Amino acid sequence: MNTQVLPASAPDAIARAVDLLQRGGIVAMPTDTVYGIGALLTDAAAIERLYAVKGREHTKSIAVLLAGADDLPLVAQNASPAALRLAQHFWPGALTLVVPRLPSLPSALSQTNTVGVRVPNHPLALQLLTASGPLAVTSANRSGQPDALTAQDVLAQLDGRIDLVLDGGSTPGAVPSTVVDTIASPPRILRPGPIRAADILAASQAA
Repeated sequence: MNTQVLPASAPDAIARAVDLLQRGGIVAMPTDTVYGIGALLTDAAAIERLYAVKGREHTKSIAVLLAGADDLPLVAQNASPAALRLAQHFWPGALTLVVPRLPSLPSALSQTNTVGVRVPNHPLALQLLTASGPLAVTSANRSGQPDALTAQDVLAQLDGRIDLVLDGGSTPGAVPSTVVDTIASPPRILRPGPIRAADILAASQAA
């Protein structure tokens, strides 16, 4: 496989990325944290490819990226009031919420009945998500290797393994998102990140 590289400024960049995704492809894109690789949420075979590309164990779930908080019902069922408050307060941003997932989502996403979901605060990622719909996304690196902060970092690890890299320059944040279990009461931090625990607790309890 030849991995294509397209600058974000290319007039057909988003259209070509969506076309590849709709044909089962895997596309790398910058986010507000690190570069990620994505597949269509409705394409179970493409999601399986994400695991193979990374050398990732199936015991580790793959998160979903959305274009906006209003899209949460596309992946979550019975999201808690705390989850809705956190989504409204911190999205778009570096916060992943673990929520109960819709039974209709591909089982490859997770071995549990939950899914991690967030809205990235990056214009290119949001353009792609708006055009493609929700994407299953994981970091654009081989498992156990450093996160990719540039398109060149992605190619150094995944060249020939993925279909396309959207080159949006360096990512603005080098730290992966904060992950919060919103099924727990009060919400529980599973992975520390850019958003402080005290801010998450305060926002989750706000009236």
